[in-house]
Amino acid sequence: MPKSLIASTLACCFAVLAGTVIAADPTAPEYAAELVFPLHAEHNHAPGIVECPNGDLLVSWYRGSGERSADDVAVYGSRHRTGTDGWSDAFLMADTPGFPDCNTCMMIGPDERLWLFWPTILANTWESCLTNFKVASNYTAPGSPQWEDHGLILLKPDDFESDAIKVLADLLEKVEPLLSDNNRAAIEEGRKRLGQKLYQRLGWQPRCKPTVLPSGRILLPLYTDTFSISIMAISDDGGKSWFASKPLVGFGNIQPSVLRRDDGTLVAYMRENGPLDRIRVCESQDDGFTWGPVGVSELPNPGAGVDGVRLANGHWLMVYNDTTTGRNSLAVSISNDEGKTWKWTRHLEKHDAGQYHYPAVIQGNNGQIHAIYSYFVTGGKSMKHAAFNEAWVQAGD
Repeated sequence: MPKSLIASTLACCFAVLAGTVIAADPTAPEYAAELVFPLHAEHNHAPGIVECPNGDLLVSWYRGSGERSADDVAVYGSRHRTGTDGWSDAFLMADTPGFPDCNTCMMIGPDERLWLFWPTILANTWESCLTNFKVASNYTAPGSPQWEDHGLILLKPDDFESDAIKVLADLLEKVEPLLSDNNRAAIEEGRKRLGQKLYQRLGWQPRCKPTVLPSGRILLPLYTDTFSISIMAISDDGGKSWFASKPLVGFGNIQPSVLRRDDGTLVAYMRENGPLDRIRVCESQDDGFTWGPVGVSELPNPGAGVDGVRLANGHWLMVYNDTTTGRNSLAVSISNDEGKTWKWTRHLEKHDAGQYHYPAVIQGNNGQIHAIYSYFVTGGKSMKHAAFNEAWVQAGD
């Protein structure tokens, strides 16, 4: 046996005996994916994902015979045990009998408790929702977490009618020719509601995961379909109480995902719910309480959810539908300059048929990236989980 091979073999043996784990080459592309459950006949949509302190993955989504109009919709979950193959059977996580429970997101807080957020729809319209939360300290055993707290996030934003009317007037000057009759009708209805406390306080719902700032402040991104704008629910006491930020008013910007630059600037990337066909963007310089003008990024958007994560090395990663129509293409892009440019892109899905959308993305403690998204194809619907590294994205399609 060559001396070099003997030396290599001995080194590996000593490493094992010492309990040292020899890490895989981080520059080698890695990718694996699987459905969380077999294709299902009911509507399954809007997932969240967390990595538990023990390395398990927990996902959430809603399931039922429809969305806001179906009163049997409830929140379900599934668990992937670290070191095992496959996901557990789906288990019920939240249900308000007789009312739809919809979009989910989750986080593991600084105190390592699990938080689940979702809206209950009161009158089968998005405008009538209330956002709920549940909290659990024990969530690694089989089945649903053992919830120890449950409440509502009720917000009283400062009156934003006058500011919103000014933004709306400026926007209409630019996009009037692009508006459909339905757009115009929705805008007029929204204009009537802008000054009403009921609609300023009701209808806020979650989609993307919270962001915990270095100060400990928690930002829970919310949005309303009443006005097609966004807001942050803010907690400075670990979730015991919540108050409203100033709204992010762009009339078409919903479902924010928040990333933080090294200088403390917060950047919210949002689904475009209007005629601009681009991911909307907005910045905050004061830890999320006030927000600047809502602009447009270079990234396309067909009116579908986006989610981002700041990686351990400082790079930003975004998962989004990179089209202006349809949800049959789902891309991952990486920026190495905090969102100024998106240098690398690779596709999780790119097919002529099907819908692959509403992603949630995190990075695990071992550096692996986990994306979960709604997977709609002929034959049914599921959640799909993809695990990959940055090298896989950088290798391109």
